[in-house]
Amino acid sequence: MTTTTYTSRAEVPTLEKWNLEDIYSDLNNWEEDFQLIDQLKDELKKYDGAIHNGQSLFQFLKQQEELSYKLNHLYAYSMLKVDEDTRVTSSQALLDRVKALSIKVSAATSFFMPFLLSLEEETLKGYIAEEDGLKYFEEDLLESFRYKAHVLNKDQEELLSQLGEALSAPSHTFGMINNADIKFGEVTSENGEKVELTRGMYSKLIEDEDREKRREAYKSYYKPYVESKNTIASTLSAAIKNNVTMSKVRNYPSALEKALFSDNVPKEVYENLIKATKENIAPMHRYSEIRKEKLQLDELRQYDLNVPLVKGVKQVIPYDEAYEIMLKGLAPLGEEYINTLKDFKEKRYLDVRETPGKRSGAYNLGIYGVHPYILLNHRDDLDSLFTLAHECGHGVHSKLSSQHQPQITARYSIFVAEVASTVNEVLLINYLLNTEKDKEVRKHLINHFIDQFKGTFFTQVMFAEFEKRTHELAEQGVPLNVEVFNQTYEALFREYNGDAIIFDEEVKYGWSRIPHFYRPFYVYKYATGFASAIHLATKILEGDKQTLESYLEFLKSGSSDYPLELLKKTGVDLTTPTPIENALNRFNELVEEFSNLA
Repeated sequence: MTTTTYTSRAEVPTLEKWNLEDIYSDLNNWEEDFQLIDQLKDELKKYDGAIHNGQSLFQFLKQQEELSYKLNHLYAYSMLKVDEDTRVTSSQALLDRVKALSIKVSAATSFFMPFLLSLEEETLKGYIAEEDGLKYFEEDLLESFRYKAHVLNKDQEELLSQLGEALSAPSHTFGMINNADIKFGEVTSENGEKVELTRGMYSKLIEDEDREKRREAYKSYYKPYVESKNTIASTLSAAIKNNVTMSKVRNYPSALEKALFSDNVPKEVYENLIKATKENIAPMHRYSEIRKEKLQLDELRQYDLNVPLVKGVKQVIPYDEAYEIMLKGLAPLGEEYINTLKDFKEKRYLDVRETPGKRSGAYNLGIYGVHPYILLNHRDDLDSLFTLAHECGHGVHSKLSSQHQPQITARYSIFVAEVASTVNEVLLINYLLNTEKDKEVRKHLINHFIDQFKGTFFTQVMFAEFEKRTHELAEQGVPLNVEVFNQTYEALFREYNGDAIIFDEEVKYGWSRIPHFYRPFYVYKYATGFASAIHLATKILEGDKQTLESYLEFLKSGSSDYPLELLKKTGVDLTTPTPIENALNRFNELVEEFSNLA
């Protein structure tokens, strides 16, 4: 398959590179904001002990928001510059400076939350009544009182802010191990020579039709993780213990409830997700059996779980064509949505091509007061088409929330983020299936959707249960080590994937390579978002105008309400198992359809 490749960033067409001048026209402007924030943080520090009425409270909050606005721009510009080419030390230096400045800002303002929560609620309401400007901050201020039982005194909060870097050390250490120190084993190249495996090579080889290539890549990929098992176990154990300790310090019943608190999500939502998935796991096990049959294997192993089941279907989809397909696929979302997406391409919100040194993967970064920036590494294939639709879903969400919300409520919660991206993917797969006449391509598309469902839903629920179990063990005082992690992960992998799979030794070390485990209780949001998106996309495709209108309103809502409440307005109630069960029913239909076609 041919893919457009570039040996340097300079070769990439201008229209396929994002325009960072929309944030800062030059580095002098960046430096001016940096120096200004350095001064503003000192001005904010002067409010410590000096807020006595509505006017002084308003002045502090107004200046804090102005500082936050500029700091976000500094941070975004620096991060995007680094990601263009991670080898450029001058870009890394900018980012390092912003990180250091951000820590100083946090320390300078750490007094505020303890001060706020030391007030009586009636006193705060009196301040709001006497100063009209505080109406803008009212909901946010009153929301802060939810945290009253979890915020310490001023000196303790300042101390904790200073410990931020130390508490993040396990995550940072794993990042260095995973990104800088890990050296994979060797694999056999096409000309028969031994070469060192890379992550990019692995993602392709694990899907190769040649089983021996898959096995060799699998063994080589896991080799350094198994060799570093004790170091990584120590790092993950420290991260989990930090989470447990901080939940106790801040008076939460558990680490899970601490993680769910900001979104106001009851733990039953997390527990219902796991329970409903396990009660409806049979189609997942059935898919493992189908995979074994289709591959004509006596033994199905983990390195057989990613290879496409429909052979010989490799679609070449150039970027411009992919963009047009996406626009057609998302047409059910209406003219405003499609015109917004056309602007993304014409106004250079996207950085499209893979180039040496560029950050891998894909993401969307919404910047209030500017616009979204989307990083891609487009490879002119089906996966890249879906990645484009996925990230543009995030991008439109960011764009509409920024347009329709003030700064204080423009940034949406991670809990709802995956809804917007996955709705796009579901609409796209529906469009492709409706327009594709070739039977083999249709089978390939259904197989692709099933595997996406498996990765975004089932795997994430399995990860979520692993996090829940390991944190509970830590809370019970059980030492966490390689053996405990292995036993927990292997038991869950068997439970979720079924008996069709024969276990290699490496399977139980799956926990050692997951960066998300250093961001506690995050992955479940992929699954709830995916289930919500399945419901919404289905309704939209059925022509339900009320669902479409409520969904577009949802995209404009930012964080103007709690995530569960925003979703309820679209007809999705995650406090019940219904959305999860509906999504799992859809998975069952896909498996049956694929089985019949195959």
